[in-house]
Amino acid sequence: VQLQAFGGGLVQAGDSLRLSCVASLRPFSTYAVGWFRQGPGKERDFVAAISWRNGLTLYGDPVKGRFIISRDNAKNTVYLQMSDLKPEDTAVYYCAANSGSPSSRMGAYDYWGQGTQVIVSS
Repeated sequence: VQLQAFGGGLVQAGDSLRLSCVASLRPFSTYAVGWFRQGPGKERDFVAAISWRNGLTLYGDPVKGRFIISRDNAKNTVYLQMSDLKPEDTAVYYCAANSGSPSSRMGAYDYWGQGTQVIVSS
């Protein structure tokens, strides 16, 4: 089982960026997927999650209204569209999956990707 996160990079404040999480899980459509991030010297925090069942989405308070999570089950991919990026969004972003419901808790996820770095300059 593999999850690979892509799309990180160096951007300026106010820019947009889209992260992708590609999974080898089968069938991918039955897994909930979440995004977490860990900034320099900080704990890993919840960003967003999406269910497999009905497209239910959850967002962490710092990203509500700016980030959108979506999925394309045919491509085994979950996206995190990030807009109006701020320097405090700088972090390594990780995707994770579980066979249950979307959750903001790291312990709810069984599989983790390697992370992709996002740096937002002011």
